[in-house]
Amino acid sequence: MALSDGSPRTARPRVHPLVVVALMGFASGLPLYLTGSTLKAWLTQGGLDLKAIGLFGLVTQPYALKFLWAPFLDRYLPPFLGRRRGWMVTAQAALVLLLALMAAGEPRAGVARFAVLGLMVAFASASQDIVVDAWRAEAFEEHELGLANAVHVGAYRLAMLVSGAGALILAQHAGWRVTYLVMAGMMAVGALGTFLARSTDTVARAPRSLREAVVEPFRQFLGRPRVGEVLAFCLLYKLGDQLAEAMTTPFLIRGMGFSLVQIGATTKTVGLTFIIVGGLAGGLIMRRLSLKQALALFGFCQGGSILAFWALSLAGPRLGLLVGALALENLSYGMGGAAFATLLMCLCDKRFTATQYALLTSVMALSRGYLAAPSGWVVDRVGWSGYFLVCAAAALPGLLLLLRYDRWGVEEGSPDARG
Repeated sequence: MALSDGSPRTARPRVHPLVVVALMGFASGLPLYLTGSTLKAWLTQGGLDLKAIGLFGLVTQPYALKFLWAPFLDRYLPPFLGRRRGWMVTAQAALVLLLALMAAGEPRAGVARFAVLGLMVAFASASQDIVVDAWRAEAFEEHELGLANAVHVGAYRLAMLVSGAGALILAQHAGWRVTYLVMAGMMAVGALGTFLARSTDTVARAPRSLREAVVEPFRQFLGRPRVGEVLAFCLLYKLGDQLAEAMTTPFLIRGMGFSLVQIGATTKTVGLTFIIVGGLAGGLIMRRLSLKQALALFGFCQGGSILAFWALSLAGPRLGLLVGALALENLSYGMGGAAFATLLMCLCDKRFTATQYALLTSVMALSRGYLAAPSGWVVDRVGWSGYFLVCAAAALPGLLLLLRYDRWGVEEGSPDARG
């Protein structure tokens, strides 16, 4: 896979662009659990009060609010490496330093210090996500984005496994300080992608003023054809998946009676494997289909895969059926995620990629919690079997909106040119 010759996206890279994407994806995914579940495990072993540990969930809020400072990253250029890569390396250097500072501390001796450091790590990580996503949208042509997004997601998930299960295992044998120092070192290795990446500064000019960077992205997006339909599709396309995911763990524990070991082993191995396979398969398939066709095909797969959990609810706790359900769900999720991320990037104006993509993903993050909030109530009313049928049905409105796709003004290349 290579960018088109003569493209303003600059000269041929020193390494294969997908290697760069994988390194960036790993660097993006690594900090997430280090301010989430892994940090809470450290706090728990450190003897912190459960109420204090619960409040640490607030340190991850920058991930949902990153659109607020994305305009600054669109507008201003660091004095080195250009607009995207300069901000990337700044965020990555900050992450290495902050993780090392966390390793030098002790939770019980300085709760406030740890909270501030955790918040700063989340802010730097969210900032890195902003510019990494913007760089990917600018560095690849539309027909290449599906595979690039799939590689990014696969590396991101692998990094989450390393900073989640991997960090817990390492902490058991070497302690938390060593663990966070190792994670800081791995962050530095992942940041190599920034130096290997090509510059995308010639793809689109930076906004001329902060006002333009703040106002124009919203004005331009709201001026799109059928913007209400576009936003509705973005909210509804993965609704079935989100509803099913919200209750999967309670279903497996309470509804099916699987042990924590069975759930952990299958979700970590089968889930991770098939979400990576699904993403890569989706990216390759998208080189032969239009974006509309890919969204439709993968959307049907997403909705259909939910029925595997419906079948499990009827058949009872059969481990083989659980493995099959997780494989289908994650395979479909990976394919749908590659196509959906490509759509969001195609909706962005290249002048404001960081701001518009951050806004769209933030809306998705905020809406996910609200739309899935009534899921427990639905289970109480209709039972587990009925719930998964509701989830499958919830995938249909987004697919029906695809009938209006040609009116949305999404720019994409011809599938005939995707050889």
